[in-house]
Amino acid sequence: MANVFHSLLSFILLLLLPLLVLSSQRQVYIVYFGEHNGGKTYQEIEETHHSYLLSIKETEEDAKSSLIYSYKNSINGFAALLTPHEASILSEMEEVVSVIRSHPGKYSLHTTRSWAFSGLEEGRKWKSLEKDDLLLKSRYGENVIVGMLDNGVWPESKSFSDEGMGPIPSSWKGICQSGDAFNSSHCNKKIIGARYYIKGYEAYYGPLNRTLDYLSPRDKDGHGTHTASTVGGRRVKNASALGGFARGTASGGAPRSRLAIYKVCWAIPGQGKENGNTCFGEDMLAAIDDAIADGVNVLSISIGSREPTPFNQDGIAIGALHAVKKNIVVACSAGNSGPAPSTLSNPAPWIITVGASSVDRIFASPIVLGNGVKVMGESATPYKLENKLYPLVYAGQVINPDVASNLSGQCLPGSLSPEKAKGKIVMCFRGNGTRVGKGMEVKRAGGIGFILGNSEANGNEVAADAHFLPATALSYKNALKILKYIYSAKSPKAYIIPGKTVLDSKPAPVMAAFSSRGPSTISPNILKPDITAPGLNILAAWSKASSPTKLEADHRVVKYNILSGTSMSCPHIGGASALLKAVHPRWSSAAIRSALVTTAGLANNEGNPITDASGYPADPFQLGSGHFRPTKAADPGLVYDASYADYLLFLCSSGVKNLDSSFKCPKHSPSQSNLNYPSLAIPKLSGTFTAMRTLTNVGSSRNVYFISIIPPPGISVKIWPPMLYFNRVGQKRSFTITVKTESEDTGTTEKDMYVFGWYTWSDGIHNVRSPVAVSVA
Repeated sequence: MANVFHSLLSFILLLLLPLLVLSSQRQVYIVYFGEHNGGKTYQEIEETHHSYLLSIKETEEDAKSSLIYSYKNSINGFAALLTPHEASILSEMEEVVSVIRSHPGKYSLHTTRSWAFSGLEEGRKWKSLEKDDLLLKSRYGENVIVGMLDNGVWPESKSFSDEGMGPIPSSWKGICQSGDAFNSSHCNKKIIGARYYIKGYEAYYGPLNRTLDYLSPRDKDGHGTHTASTVGGRRVKNASALGGFARGTASGGAPRSRLAIYKVCWAIPGQGKENGNTCFGEDMLAAIDDAIADGVNVLSISIGSREPTPFNQDGIAIGALHAVKKNIVVACSAGNSGPAPSTLSNPAPWIITVGASSVDRIFASPIVLGNGVKVMGESATPYKLENKLYPLVYAGQVINPDVASNLSGQCLPGSLSPEKAKGKIVMCFRGNGTRVGKGMEVKRAGGIGFILGNSEANGNEVAADAHFLPATALSYKNALKILKYIYSAKSPKAYIIPGKTVLDSKPAPVMAAFSSRGPSTISPNILKPDITAPGLNILAAWSKASSPTKLEADHRVVKYNILSGTSMSCPHIGGASALLKAVHPRWSSAAIRSALVTTAGLANNEGNPITDASGYPADPFQLGSGHFRPTKAADPGLVYDASYADYLLFLCSSGVKNLDSSFKCPKHSPSQSNLNYPSLAIPKLSGTFTAMRTLTNVGSSRNVYFISIIPPPGISVKIWPPMLYFNRVGQKRSFTITVKTESEDTGTTEKDMYVFGWYTWSDGIHNVRSPVAVSVA
């Protein structure tokens, strides 16, 4: 009997052991209290945070050593090493808004032609400079300070020269933090501040491997340099990528703006740089807290979460809300998880969420087949074949025998047989693995050339990469043409024509397939993304410590590089926001967002609706309100304004009720759809719904605006009053939008199926347009 008892006890202990280990395991948590009440010194704030730790820790030494960050400026909270049990105790305290567990890998990092294509240089291109040129009116964004949350900067790039720039604005309170290969001399009148944040990263991974990254604001990856120069890089003549691609004058959107660098993303141990960086919420929150106190005017954050995160658990959303209270514009990338729906990150309504689209420039690199047919491709590869035909094969024909059939065309490392691939042009498909890694595998196996075919999901979105051998990339339809030829010809052959830069390509813009889509799963009553901007094949400055492909085997060094992602589109909106801040310094962040959203364009350069990568018309869950037009946004006529209190009221209706102790939620919160937003989203409409909006006149003193409506199919939209009269600048007028189903059979009854429409206020000069998204219950 005793043996049975001991066996049972041992079995129970075996079951409980993982739970006991888990309960004692320390990890980083953010303990968030909301707003500072004011009046306390930094020392007093830290002592208060320390007292909370003392209440749950066994010793004072343990309490002190567990504290990672004490957020002391605008954000009230701290980050500390806690056990799950300790975190649970803190979460029950009345004054604690939320306790957020740090998740490694949760956050990650998501130009010569793009600004001209967006209309900023229309005056230079077609006629002499006009008085209403946005660049002139804003003095090129002079003295507007843009904070960049990314993975650092390469300060020696010509894009960050301070030649001819005036004194640093007196409002600037930041610092230039020294570290590996970086000191105060690397800041200047252009890069006026630089900091780095790594405590959260090191709490999880241990001390940084300084062969992987610099323990300083210096960029060893390239991403941060690329985004910073896109926002505010100086004008640099004769810039180009490897091999002279995209040659021209490189410039950021606001070339005389000031840049403040906040390095929050770091190399992942055990992974190559091509797999991206990781960013920890506690590090980002510390950076945003400092950026607010430093005096930035705009924050550009090309970072997002890999999973839907409630607002009070999202470090970016929390930090951005505090920034917006100080009237700082916050632009964030939508993410690169398209084309699937409900994949976007950064859905908070106080953030400008940015999708990615193309510009009117391609890097043409056609393929000539043995039957004389020419198939269009794109490439930014500097290597060339001799002018003759070479044997052409599909990767599935030259794989090693142990490769799984579902991976046969992917050209993953070690998958190709050198005996079969040597001397041939090998065609691979996108899917698993990196694009440049596939080309590296073809070269390893002795292939003479490389063709990268899009998957069906990627459609017509073609990324131009700097491969290691002659190569070109194809749309999905063109890839199928090549595949059909390979299997139909007796002896298939091909030649890859070297790539060249071609401007004024049509149609443009086109939505990138990778651009993450709405609807938002966190707040479906807010239409996201807000807007789209150039994010496909964008040229910008690069780190000399990184190769153009980021692969370890690639030892090439470039000053400028071509990159794709919503990481590239976000700083376009950051730069445009800086210009608008310079022209309209008293506008709120919501007014700037509204100006950009309501003036965005819906037509491509052929005069047709902007399409997605599949060739179908893009909808607002892909492009938001449309493709940004900064010059139009400078004079929008009317804006939909919103305050910090409006966002708190919105959060009340979301169930988040104690972010600010000075703000009390009403007993009955209004619908989230009533937030004064420049678009309208109504999920699961049942019967009739009425929303209210308020417009503020920022145009001329006397205006009469009339409404026009394109309702979603099967949905009735009525706006009252149908006319708004303004007799002074700053005057506000409200209207209601009543939406109802026209009949039971609207064609939208399928679960999660949305239909879209538009409503526009016009005075004959300004067209203030807003998208509408409706699904039926």
